[in-house]
Amino acid sequence: MKIKKNELLALLLKQKFLSEADAKLITEQASEENIADYLLSEQFLTKDLLGQALSEFYHVKYFDLNSTQINPENLLRIPEDIALKFKVIFLSEVKQQVTLTTAHPDQLAELKEALLTVFPDKQLTINYSVEEDIASVLTNYRKPIGERLKKILESKERYTSELINEILKEAIAQRASDVHFEPLPDFILLRFRIDGVLHEILELEKDLYENILNRIKIMADIRIDQHFSPQDGAVRFLAGDQNVDLRVSITPTIEGEKIVLRLLSDYASKLSLEELGFSKELEELIVKATQKTTGMILTTGPTGSGKTTTLYSLIKRLQNPRVNITTIEDPVEYRMKGINQIQVDQFNNVTFARGLRSIVRQDPDIILVGEIRDQETAEISINAALTGHLLLSTFHANDAASAIPRLMDMGIEPFLLASTLNIIVAQRLVRKICEHCRTSKEYSAAALEKLFADSQAFFSGETVRLFEGKGCKFCNNTGFRGRIGIFEVILITEEIMDMIMANQDAKDIWKMAVSQGSKSFFEDGMEKVKAGNTTINELIRVAPISFANELKARSTPIKKKSLKHE
Repeated sequence: MKIKKNELLALLLKQKFLSEADAKLITEQASEENIADYLLSEQFLTKDLLGQALSEFYHVKYFDLNSTQINPENLLRIPEDIALKFKVIFLSEVKQQVTLTTAHPDQLAELKEALLTVFPDKQLTINYSVEEDIASVLTNYRKPIGERLKKILESKERYTSELINEILKEAIAQRASDVHFEPLPDFILLRFRIDGVLHEILELEKDLYENILNRIKIMADIRIDQHFSPQDGAVRFLAGDQNVDLRVSITPTIEGEKIVLRLLSDYASKLSLEELGFSKELEELIVKATQKTTGMILTTGPTGSGKTTTLYSLIKRLQNPRVNITTIEDPVEYRMKGINQIQVDQFNNVTFARGLRSIVRQDPDIILVGEIRDQETAEISINAALTGHLLLSTFHANDAASAIPRLMDMGIEPFLLASTLNIIVAQRLVRKICEHCRTSKEYSAAALEKLFADSQAFFSGETVRLFEGKGCKFCNNTGFRGRIGIFEVILITEEIMDMIMANQDAKDIWKMAVSQGSKSFFEDGMEKVKAGNTTINELIRVAPISFANELKARSTPIKKKSLKHE
């Protein structure tokens, strides 16, 4: 049987993993269904501690898969159907003893019965591992996508639905954020965007495309007889026990209609600020900004930089039964229980501006505006932030400082902007080094100097040991798996308020922010390089700035006090 919320909390209290006060708070706020996710996302305990607690409940040992390199050949000793059904992995065999680990020790009797058909006359030792870690290892069972699609085409007359399902399952398994079907003169190119970079997956025969295109249009409730104008839609796709929402965009090109599917897993909405990449100092700063009852919190950056995910993590922290939180989004990317979420609908004239006007009449405490796109939305947002609401929104700007003049260019009066802005968070995403193949490498001072001219400002000594990924099956031999944020944060202090009202430019505002402790993208990213989260080359790719100019901006001593709320 699965562990219940009260049983798990009692166990964690017994093991002193939780305090009585924490257990009481968790009882009030966490549901029965998402208790494990809640404990991890709110950082009451680590994944390993939760694993240890659950293994004690099931009377098995805990096995940390992240500490061991699994041999893919040994893994395949368990038939695929058994491995996937029970989420079980082969670990080792010594004489008559076979050791395995599973995510479902609650199905122990049934699991042992199935395994004895594979390992007859063997003694089985079964451990427990976290399901997320086991799922990563089980991807080794997948045959190449080309082979699977070929088998579907050979064995099915009505193949289209299964073909699309297999492509989507592959995209989810590879953690793709977008799937591109691109019509070219001789074939259809299938590409996945993984960790922010597009990868060519395979070429599809062009005579398959019309069926695929029409099927996706039907799934997304898009007109199949319209071929010469862009269309958008949405699909909810069930992959195993996981719901994945798809945003569908179809645009005509000279070779035919191109399809792009954006995959929106609810995983991102569960991330904490620390998991997104915020340092303890920045996390404390942002959390204090959310504790104000009025004002505006802005996240800025290009499309796909994680702005909305950051806001969702803040909304999750702010959510409680005593506040009314309402959002207006285009589209609603992650559905959150207990939050009033409004979808922009141009067909029914539900725009950001009209929706926001309606929201302020709904007695909200906290408002999330998916994006400030125009003057009308900006003006209503500023007014809402002035009149007793905490407002969170995204905004397109290259960096934190340039968001201020851009808003004024929209017609926002400087004195209004100065009195409503609480904090601006600009962000980018860099690829994380794969944990499964991470290795260290020694760099000389001269080698670092060749990579970027001001390396001596960040590293001292003749040699420096940094990390990189060698490439393995878990990361498709890229050396990277997952992404993490790098940030610029400007707290609106009294000095910066005065500069906004004086209509000073972005460079001067940023120089003041730097003197008060703000760090550039490159400086924040360099801390992640030193911590072994990413590489210097990846940081330079994402944050190609003038390092010398950034360092010269520190012409005055850093005033740490200015970074704190009074």
